[in-house]
Amino acid sequence: MLSCKAQKEGYSPVGEEMENMVLVDHDDFTNIEAFDARVIKDGKSLRKFYSEINKTRKPGLPVPVIDFSKETLILVCLGEQRGRKTPVLSKLKETEEEISIAVEIFDEQQKDEITIQPLYFPFYLYKIPLVDKKIAILKVGK
Repeated sequence: MLSCKAQKEGYSPVGEEMENMVLVDHDDFTNIEAFDARVIKDGKSLRKFYSEINKTRKPGLPVPVIDFSKETLILVCLGEQRGRKTPVLSKLKETEEEISIAVEIFDEQQKDEITIQPLYFPFYLYKIPLVDKKIAILKVGK
């Protein structure tokens, strides 16, 4: 399993760090052209997302095995991006009924000067412990 390195690489999120969040899957190329962030709470919704992104690839990406009785997924699709980007998720506010999560998109540090920025359509899939609250996901910044 991978942990979310973005929080540790000098990006400063607007909210507080989400310690129990784990990056489950990531890929730079999908067929999703606009920003989308949502909560996935069941296997059927997860399989539907993977069937959508696997339409354009053979073999397709494997669907992660998730125990939805203990975990919830947060899916972030960045849409069309020029150059590599990193989403940073942070908790803005938590009440009795709701958790507000901010998604900020940062440019990744490039090793060399690149004059042509390739196009990416990345997605990031995170898991968090199951909570009995509504989860609101807000894009902040650019």
